[in-house]
Amino acid sequence: MSVDYDFWCRLLLTCALINYAILMLWFVVVIFAHDWLRQLHGRWFKLSDASFDAIHYGGMAVYKIGVLLLNIAPLIALYMMRP
Repeated sequence: MSVDYDFWCRLLLTCALINYAILMLWFVVVIFAHDWLRQLHGRWFKLSDASFDAIHYGGMAVYKIGVLLLNIAPLIALYMMRP
């Protein structure tokens, strides 16, 4: 059974691009539709504006770190192993 480096590189790159698109969409929604998003979440949670922003920006940071560790780092490792 051979390892197809090109397949795994394309897969990880595609996953990273999809995840960064999700992250950018999240950021754009928080920036440009902040009031709507706050109202939507305000139905379930009673949060101050500062708490709401901190939770979203903290979530974005955790998501970005996850993308770096689970998509970008293995992709770099595969490129370094390429024959």
